[in-house]
Amino acid sequence: MNYETKMAGFEGATPYLSEFQLEERRKRRWLIIGLILLAVIAIGAWIALRGGGKDAAAPAKQAPSVTVVVPGKQLVENRISATGTLAARREMPVGAVGEGGMVTRVLVEPGAWVQAGQVLAVVDRQVQAQQSGQLASQIQVAQADARLTQNELDRAKALASRGFISKAEIDRKTAQRDAAAARVRVAQAQFGENRARIGRLDIRAPAGGLVLTRAVEPGQVIGAGTGVLFRIARGGEMELKAALAEADLQRLTVGMVAQVTPVGTATAFNGQIWQIAPVIDPQSRQGVARVALAYNRSLRPGGFAAASIVSGQVEAPMLPESAVLSDQKGSYVYVVGGNNKVTQRYVTLGAISDAGLPILSGLIGDEKVVVSAGAFLSPDQSVVPVSAKKG
Repeated sequence: MNYETKMAGFEGATPYLSEFQLEERRKRRWLIIGLILLAVIAIGAWIALRGGGKDAAAPAKQAPSVTVVVPGKQLVENRISATGTLAARREMPVGAVGEGGMVTRVLVEPGAWVQAGQVLAVVDRQVQAQQSGQLASQIQVAQADARLTQNELDRAKALASRGFISKAEIDRKTAQRDAAAARVRVAQAQFGENRARIGRLDIRAPAGGLVLTRAVEPGQVIGAGTGVLFRIARGGEMELKAALAEADLQRLTVGMVAQVTPVGTATAFNGQIWQIAPVIDPQSRQGVARVALAYNRSLRPGGFAAASIVSGQVEAPMLPESAVLSDQKGSYVYVVGGNNKVTQRYVTLGAISDAGLPILSGLIGDEKVVVSAGAFLSPDQSVVPVSAKKG
């Protein structure tokens, strides 16, 4: 009876929950709260976007501000830039002019200065020396014969005056004397020829200048077909063979001053155009202007150099480098029109200087030219022009 009474007493009371069940109930409660918060945040964001969407899009439609300048015109030097190769102005190849032989000595090295006629290399001449001695002896023999015939002629003339010798004998003696004298001259000519041949064995400088290359060594056998043994720059004079576009070549004249800067040095050397090519290369559409230069050890034939040629003065707008852009068609700038829209204008540039870039064609000078942020613009784009501050 007591057990039943107790069980009946618990009817209608809250059933007992375990710790596990209580923990599961708490987790569900927090999950519900989190989902409610996320829903509230999402609704608020949606309302904010709907209410402020138009205001947020408005700044994107505003035109960008760009800095512009009106360049005007100023007097600038019209400079033409070119590149080319350094070379000797008058290069003299020196080879063997005689019959040749074995080289016994080489007397100069590349970089040496030589005088006209100076011996550069000596060729063995033992055989020619023996021939020279033989010919000298032949001269002596011919001279002795000539003296003998002269003496015989003198005695014959003395006897002829007494009537012992006929006139025909005198003529024969005279002819013998003349033949002997001719043999003397022949022997002397042969001796002189041999001496000249010996002289031609030596390799000599045809004119004074700077030795550029040497292609011969002692013991080498040389001849007429050996080729070039030395190369000499006459007077040490150098030049730059500057390659220029056809249009630039038309603006040059002989006598114009040029500044030449070899690769690897910051030193510029003054030169003068002394020759302009009369033809244009049909492949490259370029011509060559030859700039004469005085000798300097920094000017090495075969080296590469840049030239800046002053071809007079011209009035042209001047712009900073930041204003000029380029594409496959060439260099261009952006000009702001009256409707505050930019237009693309292709221009021809002069040589850069500390003052900026001269615009030789494409601009008048009264345009509003974009000097910054041009790389971010496109043709017909609306902008807000802001004048650049002077100074």
